[in-house]
Amino acid sequence: MRFQLLGPLALADGPDVVVLQPSKPVILLAALLLHANSTVSAEYLQRAVWGEDQPATARAALQTCVLRLRRLFTKHGVTGTSIEAVPGGYRITAGPPTLDLLGFRDQVRRATALAGDPEAELYTLKDALSLWQGSLLANVRSDVLHRDEVPRLSEERLRAVERVCDLLLGLGRCGEALVDLWTATRVYPGHERFHEQLIEALYRTGRQSQALAEYRRVKGFLLDELGVDPSPSLRQLELSILRGEDLGAGGGSGASGIQGAVGIRGAAGVRGPAGVRGAVGGLEPAPAALDPGSTPPATLDPGSTPQVVQGVAVPLPAQAPGVGPVPAVPHFTGREAEAAAMAARLTAPPPPDAGGQRPLTVLVSGAPGIGKSALAQHVAHLVRDSFPAGRLLVRMTRADGHPRTADEVAAEVAAALGSGRAGERALLVLDDVVDAGQVRPLLTSPDLAVVVTSRMGLGGLIATHGGWVHRLTAFTEAESYALLLAALGTERVEAEPRAARQLASLCGHFPAALRILTARLLTRPGLRLGDAVEWLGDDPLARLTLTDSPDHSVSGLFDRALGRLDPRLSEAFLRIGTGPPELLGGTGSAGGPEGAGRKGSHPPVPEDVLEQLADAGLLEDGPPGPYRIHDLLRAHLRRTVRIRNRRTEKV
Repeated sequence: MRFQLLGPLALADGPDVVVLQPSKPVILLAALLLHANSTVSAEYLQRAVWGEDQPATARAALQTCVLRLRRLFTKHGVTGTSIEAVPGGYRITAGPPTLDLLGFRDQVRRATALAGDPEAELYTLKDALSLWQGSLLANVRSDVLHRDEVPRLSEERLRAVERVCDLLLGLGRCGEALVDLWTATRVYPGHERFHEQLIEALYRTGRQSQALAEYRRVKGFLLDELGVDPSPSLRQLELSILRGEDLGAGGGSGASGIQGAVGIRGAAGVRGPAGVRGAVGGLEPAPAALDPGSTPPATLDPGSTPQVVQGVAVPLPAQAPGVGPVPAVPHFTGREAEAAAMAARLTAPPPPDAGGQRPLTVLVSGAPGIGKSALAQHVAHLVRDSFPAGRLLVRMTRADGHPRTADEVAAEVAAALGSGRAGERALLVLDDVVDAGQVRPLLTSPDLAVVVTSRMGLGGLIATHGGWVHRLTAFTEAESYALLLAALGTERVEAEPRAARQLASLCGHFPAALRILTARLLTRPGLRLGDAVEWLGDDPLARLTLTDSPDHSVSGLFDRALGRLDPRLSEAFLRIGTGPPELLGGTGSAGGPEGAGRKGSHPPVPEDVLEQLADAGLLEDGPPGPYRIHDLLRAHLRRTVRIRNRRTEKV
């Protein structure tokens, strides 16, 4: 059993996570965990729980809260962690394996010892920051803790973010740093160090004019909002750019790049302990429902990994290529059979006649937004003890959706794994593979196990290299309901169970749609689920989007998937999706693209076209018939055709 403090306060037992409901005992637990292994005075605990206006019975009530926590520990089988009454207050015992905050700090200390090996240091700290799970203490309603403790923890994280970007710049990986720095500078506009790093990264990637424009923007903000000039280091950086000076290796890696970057910035530019570095995962603490990796999460990196929550991954258009630790998936829901089967296959001993060799590949395929990445990342954490050499998430597409080359990926994986530990196994999660050619060069070592996620079927890869295939479909009704329970809370869902099931049905039990719906409902806690049924039913596609982040939408997800298709396949799919059902059986029928019911005839759709669309995850297996289209995707196709027809309509 593990306490999760770096996000909503929760209890985790392997993949099972229980987010504690807001209450006074939960505030007490948070206050104790924040000072684990130290005595916390009763007076401070009373202020944390009741604020400055404490009831006369506060001390007795505090003892009652302790008793309730002890019962909670017994109920959930918490061992190795206990609350002790000591002179003057209470103390809770915990260690890195049982409290994520201590685990984070322990990883930071390990990274400090790796200061001479920047790649290893960076990897260790990315693993540490993957422990951050979302909006800090979102379910702990204590003004005292949010005033006194949350800023301190957030500062630890910010130091890590600063140092990670320093490492990335020092290694010449400026493009990778840019993704995180764009977010950091917008979330923390007064944090000059982030701006300095962003301007340097822009300049070193050949974007001098954009770097200078960013400097002018920061200077204007500081003058207008704070009445101060940019720091001397920022002004020196602007001068260096105007002079065209070389600020570092600019895209290479190795010692020269590190020396070049750090030499310009100087030691004063690095704030916080030298060992605090990490993946810039989720600079803005995400709402509990959004955090999705998440992952995702997990506090999610809004520019590097898919948002992953409750077993759902919603890819972000700004996703950056790269290799890093596999982020945790908070509140994973559903896919129990698939997760168990994958874990068993990845950890099974080699067959007796295999000479010690294991089949290398597990393929997770299915439609965009069906939860492939979340399942793969979840399983990677289930089997972590079987892969002592490490677990890496490898992004196989660029920000524009184009595939990365096999050579590029292989080089990055080799650098991330380093010399490794001879004979120990490592696990690669190759996320969003476009074709088998990207994967084959990575299937050469018996010490590597590979989980591939792809919208494509990749039958050729399985035929030549073996392995197992898990093709995901929409959730069952029970899985959808469980997701709503996990995201919205038992009280809200079980108060209106019929409406909850109707909402899941309107989402077509499609994981990405459910994920977006729960995010919207969490931002509107006063909206009854019954009212939400009417609200969503009026126009599901329009409502299944996050208004403050339009890229997070079901329509956007489908549009990006269609954008990857060959134009001829895309046109054929539009015709199939807006035509009569007979087209999915390969037979002709009446109508045009919008013409079910018109007289005339549809040309039959060739079988190979249907197979290619099925292989791309856009057609599901029947019944009825050999193929079918998910209702949300069909609605999106019809809307797409209507919009296109209006745009070309003659006036």
